[in-house]
Amino acid sequence: MSQDLLPVTRIPRTGLPAHAVVVGDPARAAAVAALLDGAEEVSYHREYRVFSGSWKGVPITVASHGVGGPGAVLLFQELADAGIRTILRFGTAGAMRPGIGDGDLVIAEAAVRDDGVTQQLLPPEYPAVSAPEAVLALQRAARAVGAPHHRGIVWTRAAFQPGLLPLFSYEGAGLAAIEMELSALLVTASLRGIVAGGVLVVDGANADELVDEEGTSVYDPHRDVVAVGVDRGAVVSLEALRLLAEAHEERETGDAL
Repeated sequence: MSQDLLPVTRIPRTGLPAHAVVVGDPARAAAVAALLDGAEEVSYHREYRVFSGSWKGVPITVASHGVGGPGAVLLFQELADAGIRTILRFGTAGAMRPGIGDGDLVIAEAAVRDDGVTQQLLPPEYPAVSAPEAVLALQRAARAVGAPHHRGIVWTRAAFQPGLLPLFSYEGAGLAAIEMELSALLVTASLRGIVAGGVLVVDGANADELVDEEGTSVYDPHRDVVAVGVDRGAVVSLEALRLLAEAHEERETGDAL
């Protein structure tokens, strides 16, 4: 029935697994869901494609949020309304720090709030930070998989390509990567009491390389090295979510140390 579905994403108000991986591309949501046992498509409306299944016995939701913070935050808010308690964003990003290679993973400790939406929700001084347990779970999972990975602050920027305005640079600030949605998730999660974090696969571009007046850019997110990183990142995301879900269950049952 219509009243049992949330208005924007059309996901069910109840019944979804409480721990979710979110991605931008609906096709990537299907690819991640294919790794689950018993995966089923729950809904597909606009850019919001949602699956449920299980990973190593833990029920998991996989959902896509599209490109950019304003649309993504609608998914995050409605996932919270549907009872989701843990959300990990799994996406791609451009490296901004030397030593971070194509296909490497970046585990976000926090994000710069240049997302184009959260500034309209609360003051800019409010931080966008990952839950510490999410950072540690992602790092543990990356080590277990043997995936090259780095930790740091990422820049969530609303515009993918610069326009006529000068591109504000964070050069020298030590940022690890640039992407488009994570700060919207982290702010929403903090406001809604959700455990959240993010892991990003480097596809080779940083902010300056997106300026390509002569059309000679070598930016290509579809290379094999990126595809390998995406495959590893999917497993890392699901395994980290399992660790977080099991820790949550231990806390709920009073068995945690």
